[in-house]
Amino acid sequence: MPDNNSWCPMSRAFENLLDSRRSTRAFTPDPVPRGAIERMCRAARRAPSGANLQPGRFHVLTGSALRKLVAALQDAQKKNTPHASEYTYFPTPLPAELKARQRAAGYALYTALGIERRDIEARRAQFSRNYAFFDAPVGIVVTIRRDMGKGCFMDLGMSLMSFLLSAEDQGFGATGIGALANYGPVAHNHLHLPDDEMVVCGIAVGVADETAPENQFRTARATLEEFTSFRGFD
Repeated sequence: MPDNNSWCPMSRAFENLLDSRRSTRAFTPDPVPRGAIERMCRAARRAPSGANLQPGRFHVLTGSALRKLVAALQDAQKKNTPHASEYTYFPTPLPAELKARQRAAGYALYTALGIERRDIEARRAQFSRNYAFFDAPVGIVVTIRRDMGKGCFMDLGMSLMSFLLSAEDQGFGATGIGALANYGPVAHNHLHLPDDEMVVCGIAVGVADETAPENQFRTARATLEEFTSFRGFD
């Protein structure tokens, strides 16, 4: 087993990477080289995978391909297309302690943007930016086979985290977009995806606009005591 002195330098580097990562919701127009995205995707594929099933596919779009998808999503919004529910994201009902975390995260974002609590239209407009991939130069539609079990969603989550850490390590901003699943069938049809693929989420990738207020705040994380227990340690 390595002693403290041998593992601390690497540990600090990894913790710094984790600490610097955030959900980026505003980007500069600078393009992202394909090679950088390929590196992120390769990192995603190296994530742990039960039975090496390697669930999930990443459909990467930029330029006109991304603009056309965004237009299709925005058209669905304008037509009030019903939201899809191919998989559940939140528990129903949402427990009080989790609802408090959700509200705190939303409050932090809207406060940073100067949006008042009762300004419903401004809040809706901000939420709609999910479907424009927050104007990032690269948008990714993440899918999984419909016949995969729940455990494969766990594996896909690890794959997504590997992708996001690779983006951070290369100096890019990124954020997952769970809201894309609301219009999963729209994205699915627009991209002519195979019938056995289900849209899980999106990812926006680009150079973070460090001056944007929505990139200035950080959400709070639970303390170690809140989510861990230790047994058998001296």
